[in-house]
Amino acid sequence: MDSAHVSALEAKHAGIDRRLAEETRRPMPDSALISALKKQKLKVKEALASLVR
Repeated sequence: MDSAHVSALEAKHAGIDRRLAEETRRPMPDSALISALKKQKLKVKEALASLVR
């Protein structure tokens, strides 16, 4: 397990989470963007899970 890679993925996951939160707080959130961000976040989460095992 490469801890630098894990740290980078965790940072990316947190960044996507922040972008999701910002978009959902907007008066007229872009549902397509929210969907795309959720998919990205899931892919990063899956990559993290496969590294941590």
